[in-house]
Amino acid sequence: MSSPQSHSHSLEGNAHGTTSTRKVAISSGIGATIEAYDFIGYGTAAALYFSTDFFPSGDPLTGTLLSFATLGVGFAVRPLGGVIGGYLGDKVGRKPVLVGSLILMGLATFCIGLLPTYASVGIWAGILLVTVRVIQGLAYGAEWGGAILMTYEHAPWRRKGKYTGIVQAGFPVGLLLANLVFLVSVHLPGTWAWRVPFLLSIILVIVGLVIRSKVPESPVFEEVKARGEIVKNPIAKVLKEDWRNILRGIGLRVAETAGYAVAITFMLSYLKSEKLADNTLTLTAICIASAIGIFATYNWGKATDRFGRRPIYLFGTIFMVLFAIPMFLLVNTGVAVLIVIAVVLAYAVCQNSLAGAQGSWFPELFNANTRSSGASMAYQFSAVVSGFTPFVVTLLYSAWGWIGAAALFGFYGLIGLIATLLTRETFGPVERAAAEAEDQSMRVPA
Repeated sequence: MSSPQSHSHSLEGNAHGTTSTRKVAISSGIGATIEAYDFIGYGTAAALYFSTDFFPSGDPLTGTLLSFATLGVGFAVRPLGGVIGGYLGDKVGRKPVLVGSLILMGLATFCIGLLPTYASVGIWAGILLVTVRVIQGLAYGAEWGGAILMTYEHAPWRRKGKYTGIVQAGFPVGLLLANLVFLVSVHLPGTWAWRVPFLLSIILVIVGLVIRSKVPESPVFEEVKARGEIVKNPIAKVLKEDWRNILRGIGLRVAETAGYAVAITFMLSYLKSEKLADNTLTLTAICIASAIGIFATYNWGKATDRFGRRPIYLFGTIFMVLFAIPMFLLVNTGVAVLIVIAVVLAYAVCQNSLAGAQGSWFPELFNANTRSSGASMAYQFSAVVSGFTPFVVTLLYSAWGWIGAAALFGFYGLIGLIATLLTRETFGPVERAAAEAEDQSMRVPA
């Protein structure tokens, strides 16, 4: 079991949150949008363009596999980014990690738009692409913990799911923006079709930096610092005392992020290779799903304040297991409306319900003085699985057809379901009643 302190809200400060709660949530959400735009844009480009521009070969499957392998490299280094960002978040504060990760991600993404292709520099094109992708992965790994914890620790007890839901909704906003830009840029000549989306990201980064530089540091971190409770080595401490919760968190997260890799990232190339949909229809389906997902993620997060973190996760993972085969049956019809329905359900229900619950559930599993390290590791270590999922699912598909891909999606849902059953509720009826009582006592004048 985790240490007793992690079960308590004793370090959470003001039950009403701070006066900066809304500003912090929105600024963190905007930053999450930018990070998602950059990271997801890469996934879209990898599925649609990179196999021919960076890894040309006689066999299209080989090109796709190599393209997805570079996608996976970014995910593989995310745990390292999470460890570094988590460590710094517990040692020097949540805010410096927020700003630094955004600068790193922005520069790396802009550089992708400038890269030479295989036709210009041969094998060096792929090497340069992998290098920039590694930098992207480190930045993305560091970013999430800072954004979520800043918001979580500024928010009032009874609304932590709601406010962290705003941050988590940054992902579908980024997904929507990235795919809208690709939807427009698909008509541009040559490599400009994928260069323009990456080059445009610099505008978002500048806006994000201006906003993030103005938000105050987390009050919980300031309190931990004032009490002299900053841990000498938060990574070692959380691994020693809370390793079980890190493992649970990884299981919870695999369902969401690796499930997304099958249902969205792989689905892009699947629809294209099977000639079930052209690029325009595929990108349109994802744009519709992500537009709905913005509100879905926020409302799933908000629902955890009312029903608890665990019930929402149970619903999402059970739905994943049941939806695995129907999802492919729907897209295999080749009917545009059914393809859109499949993508919307896979995203707005399967992925968004889990993402919406994670924002509040993950921080609550760890003590305040090791929270950044613990939550970041739980969240980012799963990225190794999800990053190489498009690669693995492409191999399964080549061996067993769509049923292999569907089985993998259902298997990820099952992992998430088991992890949910093994993870304690952190905001059930008892915690909600305590938060409500404190809330009332602070409202009633003495």
